[in-house]
Amino acid sequence: MFHPAGLGNGSGTGGATARLFAKNDYSVALFARGADHVNKVADEINAAGGHAAPFPVPSYSDAHIASAWEAIHTTFPKPEYIIRVALFNVAHGVWKPFLDVTPQDVQDCLQTSVAAAFSFARGAILAFKDNDIEQPNGKRGALIFTGATASTRGNVVTSAFAAGKFGTRALSQSLAKEFGKENIHVAHAIIDGGILVDRQRERNSAEWANNEDVRLSPEGIASAYQYLVNQDRSAWTWELDLRPAHEKW
Repeated sequence: MFHPAGLGNGSGTGGATARLFAKNDYSVALFARGADHVNKVADEINAAGGHAAPFPVPSYSDAHIASAWEAIHTTFPKPEYIIRVALFNVAHGVWKPFLDVTPQDVQDCLQTSVAAAFSFARGAILAFKDNDIEQPNGKRGALIFTGATASTRGNVVTSAFAAGKFGTRALSQSLAKEFGKENIHVAHAIIDGGILVDRQRERNSAEWANNEDVRLSPEGIASAYQYLVNQDRSAWTWELDLRPAHEKW
């Protein structure tokens, strides 16, 4: 079973990864704010012959995340269903010069990228600890965090956003160290470039959208996540860096 958190409007990484895992015979628990988008992706997966259930939440507070985990365990009870993969694909974007950043901006970034990541990870780790080791890859479960360029490098308008993404990365590294010993694979993916989602289509030119060399596709990222999940215990990746072929860095 696959459990992604953070879908946006379904056009991006979370939606693409949910569709790919559903095609590979995973049941999918879709968890995000906004019932319309969550229900839409679930309906799409089910119509295509997959198995998905929506779990919309009002916010990414600890209480709402814990409640969603409880609902997922009720809907997908053991031993019929075993949660093997969890994806934290949530972020809150603030791109402002430092003196324009408000205290609320800071709180929103830290709540979404740090506090919510802690709450989601707790639910995933507790679910994995109750699993038997899956053969042949030797895992109890895989927890993946979606990062960004700002996870490792601040810039002139990313002080609040980068603080949150640095926090997500630090959490993922700490969990990888602590729970790898229990055969739980924790990975962090740096997405270094623009992703072809509806929002980016509106902001960029048609030339950019049609040029696969200069932007990332959600489906390409999803394939990389599937690769992480299938890795053997003898060669696990903690951090994966994904970038388009013609990106300038």
